[in-house]
Amino acid sequence: MNPKPPTMKEDRQKKLTAFKLLKPIAYLLLLLLSFTLGYLSSPSSPTTPSFSPPTPQLPQLLDRLFNSPSPFVNFPPPYATPLLRRSRVKGWGSNGPVFQNLIQKVQPKTIIEIGTFLGASAIHMAGLTSQLGLKDTQILCLDDFRGWPGFRAQFGGLGPRSGDVLLLYQFMQNVVSVNATETVLPIPFSTGSGLDWLCKMGVYGDLIEVDAGHDFNSAWSDIIRAYRILRPGGVIFGHDYFTAADDHGVRRAVTLFARVYGLKIKVDGQHWVIESS
Repeated sequence: MNPKPPTMKEDRQKKLTAFKLLKPIAYLLLLLLSFTLGYLSSPSSPTTPSFSPPTPQLPQLLDRLFNSPSPFVNFPPPYATPLLRRSRVKGWGSNGPVFQNLIQKVQPKTIIEIGTFLGASAIHMAGLTSQLGLKDTQILCLDDFRGWPGFRAQFGGLGPRSGDVLLLYQFMQNVVSVNATETVLPIPFSTGSGLDWLCKMGVYGDLIEVDAGHDFNSAWSDIIRAYRILRPGGVIFGHDYFTAADDHGVRRAVTLFARVYGLKIKVDGQHWVIESS
């Protein structure tokens, strides 16, 4: 008995099934062909693109910040002169060995200090860079220079004057007193807005010190933002790793940051230190 010939509907179904099977096969062949052509056309020794952040343009930075070649031009203003001391340098942990250890190791061209108060550690670092022959090192000091509620009880004579305080002017006077106006530059903004602005400007730090707010939220925010502008191979560090706040303040922020980014924390005196690589 002869087999029954397929109907037109069955014949169409078979063709449709065969077409569906051919589509993934054709896609696979096209993928293999593209990969082969790409492999054959690639260089014999693939190169890894290197990341080289731009060097800070200090004249442009000064112009955008102060509309001036330097904030120290015509400083101090006449009304502030009788209110300032010739030198009033005050800080905490500002002369620790960590500064010399890191500056010798990193040989930084750009140091960014987040939280500077009256400039004690910045002035110390300026002296160290001079001693080590790092003549082109620039130290950018980011602080809103407003102090904190009640700070005048500890530091009388710094304000207020018509609702203002004299921290910025006294900081600048301290820098003038050690002839470091070509090295140390104040950036008088909040840490958050200032760090975002530096990032936007393409300013990177070889060495970044974080020493502003000591509560967890402030320290965490400052460290995360600062790490965005740390040059590859640079070092970020800060003070107050050991305080009464213990794991509720700076140490908690540093520990969490290192865990998230897979980095190792080193301790140098009262300072925490993290290398970017």
